[in-house]
Amino acid sequence: MRENAGYTEKEYLYWFCQVPLLGAAALNGLWERYHSFQAVYNMEGVRLTEQGLLSKAAADLFDAWKERLGRTAEEYHALEGWGIRFISILDAEYPERLTHIYGRPMGLYVKGRLPADGKPSVAIIGARGCSSYGRQVAAALGSALSLEGVQIVSGMAAGIDGAGHEGALLADGETFAVLGSGVNVCYPKTHSAMYRQIPEKGGVISEFPLNAAALPKHFPMRNRIISGLADVIVIVEAREKSGSLITAELALEQGKEVMAVPGMVTEELSRGCNRLIRQGAAIVTSPEDILEYFQIKYGKMLRLHKKNENALANREKIVYSCLNLQPRYIDEVAEESGLPLGECMTLLLELELKGYVMQPTSHYYVKKI
Repeated sequence: MRENAGYTEKEYLYWFCQVPLLGAAALNGLWERYHSFQAVYNMEGVRLTEQGLLSKAAADLFDAWKERLGRTAEEYHALEGWGIRFISILDAEYPERLTHIYGRPMGLYVKGRLPADGKPSVAIIGARGCSSYGRQVAAALGSALSLEGVQIVSGMAAGIDGAGHEGALLADGETFAVLGSGVNVCYPKTHSAMYRQIPEKGGVISEFPLNAAALPKHFPMRNRIISGLADVIVIVEAREKSGSLITAELALEQGKEVMAVPGMVTEELSRGCNRLIRQGAAIVTSPEDILEYFQIKYGKMLRLHKKNENALANREKIVYSCLNLQPRYIDEVAEESGLPLGECMTLLLELELKGYVMQPTSHYYVKKI
C-alpha cells in the first residue's frame, strides 16, 4: 500500500465518493472550503463536524473508512479494464451542463461516453406504468429527435424512459441513461439488451459506487442529473403525484425548458402533464414543437424536418405509400404493407408526429397535405 503522499487528488476524490453518508452536498461543501481532497482526508472527522461540514455520523464513517484508501485506489485503476471511466470535477471532460446545478455530482461512473456539451439534448421521461399510447409517443419522439441530431437522455426505467431510449436506438441516435444504481448494475433486468446497446451509441452514467443497488432513495437523486444533462425536459405521461413532476421542478430550478405531452382529461396518467401545461409548460404535439426551441437556441445546428418523403426511413416509406387522401383503417394499412400490426401502429404514430399523416378518426389514417 502506498503512503498517503503517493496518492493523486483524483484517487482521494474517488475514495470520498465511496464513503457512506458523504453525499454530493457534503462533498461540494468540503471542496468549496479547502479545494483539496487530500488535505481534507488528512483531517480528523471531529474537526469537520465542528466546522459544520459533516454530521457526527458522517464524520465517524469518514474516519473509519480511511483504512480503505489503498483498496479504493486499486479499484479506481481497475475501472478501465471493466470498461468504466470515472469522470470528476477535476477533469476537463466533466459536463459543463452539470457544473452550475445545485448538488452537482463530484464524480460520475461512465460506460461509453457523456453527452456532448455543444449538442442539443432532450430528456424524455414519464410514468413507469405507462399506456401503450404513451410508450409509442415516447419512442416516436426519441426517434424523430435523434434523426435531427438531438441527444436523448433518460433513466432507463420501465415505461416512458425505456421507450425514449428505444426510439433513439432505432434511429441510430445518441442516447444516455442515468441510473439509480451502480453503473455496473442493470436495472430493471428486463432492459439488459438496452443496457448493453446504449454505451455503443452514447453512455450509461451513475454517481453511485459500483455494485450499488437500485434503492428507492437513489432515484430522486439521479433525477437532478437527468434534468441537468438536458436542455429540454419532456414529460410524456405522469400521474398527479409522480417522480417525473419532481424532475420537472428540478429542471425549472436549473433554468431548463419544461415541456409536456397533453392527454385526455379523464386519464389518470395524463393529470400530471395536463397540470404542468396549465402551470405554463410548453405543449408538445409533434417533434417540431421541441425542434423550434432548439432552432432559437442553437441556430442552424438543427434542420427543421420538412415534408419530404425522401427523408423517411424505408419502413416509413412502405407505410406512407399505403395511404392516400381517403381515410384507411389501420388493419388495411398493415395488410397492404405486409408489416406486423404493432410495428405498423408505431410507424403510423411516428409519421403522425412528424407531420406526414393525420388521424381524422380513431385508427383511420390519411396523408396530410
